[in-house]
Amino acid sequence: MAAPQDVHVRICNQEIVKFDLEVKALIQDIRDCSGPLSELTELNTKVKEKFQQLRHRIQDLEQSAREQDKESEKQLLLQEVENHKKQMLSNQTSWRKANLTCKIAIDNLEKAELLQGGDPLRQRKTTKESLAQTSSTITESLMGISRMMSQQVQQSEEAMQTLVSSSRTLLDANEEFKSMSGTIQLGRKLITKYNRRELTDKLLIFLALALFLATVLYIVKKRLFPFL
Repeated sequence: MAAPQDVHVRICNQEIVKFDLEVKALIQDIRDCSGPLSELTELNTKVKEKFQQLRHRIQDLEQSAREQDKESEKQLLLQEVENHKKQMLSNQTSWRKANLTCKIAIDNLEKAELLQGGDPLRQRKTTKESLAQTSSTITESLMGISRMMSQQVQQSEEAMQTLVSSSRTLLDANEEFKSMSGTIQLGRKLITKYNRRELTDKLLIFLALALFLATVLYIVKKRLFPFL
């Protein structure tokens, strides 16, 4: 039976892939969009929501990676997290380019319609309003993308600092293990030496006791049986 943590990691990966594909599909819809601006704005809103969901899932996966007991599995999952972050940054770049392409296409279409005729004053007013709305939308989109990229850069820096800290901790632990190994080996040598000394001391005590008993027997013999 799979551990709950493994199930959670698998679900996170599946949803990350799902949201990534949905983001790519929406970006393609933006490339194909020919207007009006309200439709483009609606598509951008959906893309923002999907990016938000994708970011949350990547953060969940990163948290799960940091909770792994085995260092090898932890590093493997952190590498997957880094790959997902790079893919998300690539999608954000594609999103920005798709927006610029779509807005240029919409502007060109509006200009073509204006050249076909109509009231000049009304056309000029419509053009100004359209340009203002387009400029505002582009500015808002670029600011949103800039904020997202800034957050991703910050998260990448935090992940890098965590990896550096983990590496330093592993190096410290390795040095401590080496020191403990040396201490254990020294203790083993001392114990062996003490065991040998204890055996020697027992032998000397036994010999001294035998000599003492022999001396006592000799004295008793001389006192009680001097003629022997």
